[in-house]
Amino acid sequence: MSQKSVLVTGACGEIGQALVQGLSKGGYRIVTTDLMPLPEAIKPFSAEHVQGDLVYRVKQFYDYDFDIIFHLAASLSSKAEIATEEAHRINVDGTMQLLMLAAYKSERRGKAVKFLFPSSIAAYGFANVEEKRRTGRVKEDDYNTPHTMYGCNKLYCEKLGIYYSNFYAQRHLDPQPPVMCDFRAIRFPGLISAFTLPSGGTSDYGPEMLHAAAQGRPYACFVREDTKISFMAMPDAIKSILMLVDVPREKLTRAVYNIDAFSLTAGEFRQRALRAFPSAQITFEPNPRRQGIVDSWPEDIDDTAARRDWGWKPDYDIDRFFDEYFLPEIRKRYRTPNRMTKE
Repeated sequence: MSQKSVLVTGACGEIGQALVQGLSKGGYRIVTTDLMPLPEAIKPFSAEHVQGDLVYRVKQFYDYDFDIIFHLAASLSSKAEIATEEAHRINVDGTMQLLMLAAYKSERRGKAVKFLFPSSIAAYGFANVEEKRRTGRVKEDDYNTPHTMYGCNKLYCEKLGIYYSNFYAQRHLDPQPPVMCDFRAIRFPGLISAFTLPSGGTSDYGPEMLHAAAQGRPYACFVREDTKISFMAMPDAIKSILMLVDVPREKLTRAVYNIDAFSLTAGEFRQRALRAFPSAQITFEPNPRRQGIVDSWPEDIDDTAARRDWGWKPDYDIDRFFDEYFLPEIRKRYRTPNRMTKE
């Protein structure tokens, strides 16, 4: 059986680095691309790295035969609010260019190119905190009214993916429809990696708080203490991508799936930080704009469809996330002793 060739865009990001490491165990030929040079940690796993702006690099990928495209490159929520036009160019134009590539290659080869797209809970939007608390767990097709450029980009790209894999140029109506690409998306909650530093994302207040506590630095949290959203350990995010890519298409009842692991408030993050680092100095100084973004996101996610269709189940609940994954690694990073207080 020939080795499968895959493209990973945004390979230098938090998800990208972890995904490349995960793919390296599966015998794939991995081509990576990013604005930045590859970090040393993943250089051995990349057969080729293409550095540069993805929107202008896509044309050269028409010379490749990728079996799978993992499209991770994106301008994230906080940055996208500052540079909206650039965010649209990166998030929408880049995605569309790659979907056109996948559609062309699928028809030419007579075999669907799989297209894995990480979407986000930013695709949802609630009018106010009271509405989202009344709602509770949110399903994929509810409250698709994002408040941010990033959320709008993600939701639109989901729709583009469904179009290119089902209705492109209305070719599905032909007497002999061509093979179309196989688009699959996951709406991720806030992702936390123990091995890379928070990059200023809107959901990064939790890991930022713990990194500061481990270093003995004071931290002013930019959201309210009662702010609550869903989170997930990075290993579970990578597990979900690798699970979904392997599911036979006929078993999938939808193109876009929620997945969930655990939800907690910013105050509960602070409590965990104080248990691990009793001298931590953590205060709450909400930033109105960033607070508004998080307030528009769900507190809890309904991932029934993913559990039913492809057996999704996270490995890390709240306790295992903190005790076995995150805290041991940041202690190691900052050489901080384990001084847990008694509850």
